[in-house]
Amino acid sequence: MANPLRGEVIKLYKNLLYLGREYPKGSAYFRERLKSAFMKNKDVTDPEKIRQLVARGDFVIKELEALYFLRKYRAMKKRYYEPDK
Repeated sequence: MANPLRGEVIKLYKNLLYLGREYPKGSAYFRERLKSAFMKNKDVTDPEKIRQLVARGDFVIKELEALYFLRKYRAMKKRYYEPDK
């Protein structure tokens, strides 16, 4: 695979794998879903299609980060503020 986008795809996979460690349903669930998503698109050779898939992966990274920040915010709020009555 002499595709110049290969490095971007590998970097995306590693970043998603790292972010999946804290996934609410468990890291094993996330890892399996991630692997199946990448294996489903392993035969794509069109550079434009690969760029679209990488952009979608970047979007997923942003969504995961937002999910984690929201979870941390809720935990801190619950810990330091009285519950609303």
